[in-house]
Amino acid sequence: MARLVFLGCIAYLVVGLGQLVVGTVMEPMVKAYGVQYGDGGQLVMHQFLGGLIGVLLAPWLVRRVGKKPLLLTALAVMAIAEAVYTFQPPWGWMLTAAPFAGFGFGTTEAVVGSFVIGAAAGNANVAMSRIEVFFGVGALLMPFAGAALISNGYWVAAFALVGVLTVITLVVWLVMWPEMLDRPGAHAADEAALSAPRQARSRVAMILIASAAFFTMYVGFEMSFIHYLPSLLVENNGLTESAAALSLSIFWGAMVLGRLVAGHAADRWGGAAYLLATCIAAAVLFMLMGGLESVGALFVLTFGAGLAMSGMFAVALVFANRAAPGMTEKTTSLLMAFGGIGGALLPRLTGWYLDENGAAATRWLFAGFAVVMLLVVIWALLAAKPARQISESAAYKALH
Repeated sequence: MARLVFLGCIAYLVVGLGQLVVGTVMEPMVKAYGVQYGDGGQLVMHQFLGGLIGVLLAPWLVRRVGKKPLLLTALAVMAIAEAVYTFQPPWGWMLTAAPFAGFGFGTTEAVVGSFVIGAAAGNANVAMSRIEVFFGVGALLMPFAGAALISNGYWVAAFALVGVLTVITLVVWLVMWPEMLDRPGAHAADEAALSAPRQARSRVAMILIASAAFFTMYVGFEMSFIHYLPSLLVENNGLTESAAALSLSIFWGAMVLGRLVAGHAADRWGGAAYLLATCIAAAVLFMLMGGLESVGALFVLTFGAGLAMSGMFAVALVFANRAAPGMTEKTTSLLMAFGGIGGALLPRLTGWYLDENGAAATRWLFAGFAVVMLLVVIWALLAAKPARQISESAAYKALH
């Protein structure tokens, strides 16, 4: 298990780097290509549509080609797409490469996440939070690297950095592949839990629908914020491009710190209480952010938002998987797919809104996203409440 978590951390590190690279270099990229922010949002949307395809096909591809070939292929596709970005081809080629990059990101994240959740069982909150820490580390480091490259006029080299690290990740997984993933019946306990009473299944379906809505909102919101925060600071607060890119490190630094304790906090408070408290905190912080102009205040609130949002993804994923036992790969893939839908649509919407209404109004758009996310998580938790005892009882009986 330790080897799997270690490899998962490496995979999530490179995915974190890759997910942030477009947002980090968004400002110089749109200027270099002579396009608008909405066009940059189109690139992000194409990338996330590729991720959507990857996570939707992941369970089927695992059965058809196997775990190891699928993961290694996803990493190879990711590396090739980043290489295409590096050569700064015409904008049409950038848009063409984006779905392939997204496919690599999405498939890698979904497959590795299902590996860890399925193998970790009762320690899933802690294990997932641990590998999510490394996603955050990647997202934290990319703005520093991007800022240095932007200030020296080599912003496009950020894509090369991600490509090289992806190749290294592929080699490490190839050499250190955890044999526990090849054992038949590795998830037998999960599969046994499928004997849940029939009346629980409709409630589980409702939980999954609500959870899918939450993932759509959360991922879309997070991707919109991290891709456009530097541009908001350039347009509204007059920061330089390199200084604005560093602002993402404040957000992801808070994400990393929060994820170090998120799994333990969720186990102590319960996943439901954790999600409700953090969504309330995020809504308050983003509403404050909408009304303040000071750069210092915005940085403080950005740090707080990172802390509040740090564990939402991992805890919500584990929460939904426990509500639907025996469906780890399908549930993980489904929720990440809906996250991909949000990640494709909301950044596109945000880019258009920024072009039409300016930076100050876009901060209020983020506040609206936060409030909607809170309402969705309340719906998900209300849907889960009557089903939790039934599903947990059935899983307990199956396991014992």
